[in-house]
Amino acid sequence: MPDTRLCLEALSALSGCRVEETAGASQLTPQDFVNIVALKEFYKQEGFKELEYPSLGTLSLQDIEDQDLYSSPPALTGPEESLKTTVKINTGDFFHTQYDYDFTNIKDGDKEFLLGRRGATLGPAWVECGWNRAALRVMQKYDGGDRWLGTGKDAWPVSYNGHNMDGSLGIILTHGGSPNDEPKFLDAAATSLVTGETRGRGVYSTPDIKIAEKYCKTFKSKVDGQTYKVVLQNRINPERRRKCERKDIWLVYIPEGSNDVQTRAIVQESVRPYGLLLKKA
Repeated sequence: MPDTRLCLEALSALSGCRVEETAGASQLTPQDFVNIVALKEFYKQEGFKELEYPSLGTLSLQDIEDQDLYSSPPALTGPEESLKTTVKINTGDFFHTQYDYDFTNIKDGDKEFLLGRRGATLGPAWVECGWNRAALRVMQKYDGGDRWLGTGKDAWPVSYNGHNMDGSLGIILTHGGSPNDEPKFLDAAATSLVTGETRGRGVYSTPDIKIAEKYCKTFKSKVDGQTYKVVLQNRINPERRRKCERKDIWLVYIPEGSNDVQTRAIVQESVRPYGLLLKKA
């Protein structure tokens, strides 16, 4: 497993909270973290400045560290750090070290070993080459058992949440984008939906770690001074996944008029996390 302190920093970077270890019960589950990451991007897409989340209260959607995706964020000083919500987690209950896997030195990126049956591929096994995975404790946490997490016919496909994958590029197309806007137009076309009624409204993810890496969150660690990329590794409900025009972009559609409770329920029923991926930038 990556250094526990490094994992806490990664969770802090993803959530925008200050995540600390506790010997008591965790305030948030792994599912809460994927909810927060997905909802923050969705509500920013909708033009909101804050997110209300149960047990945490109001979370700002304005990331202090947001700059160029591959630059090191500035060190946080007292006043800014103190504004963050503190979240306590019990690392023993939160992580499942039995299923950790270090892909850092695996270079087999030219071969594709598919997980799952043909026609319902869970994802190529090589996609995480170069990443170090801290497994999350999610077994026996959901109704219906753990078949969603396996490699059989009932397993859900693998997807990854990339920071800033909020569909804004798809919205550009509906506001007069043209091929003259390359490369922005090409990216916009990639995220626009085949079905016009959705208009790109919802939570985006990708089955391709390389796409997620392009949009991922980065942070500079206080543990070792290195800059890291961080991505959440999930499974996505195939019944709720909508494919975009480009095959490596997926959407969980949030209908117009959904309130906060309904929106959170859609995300929770659609995307389940099972790994925290780290890689040196």
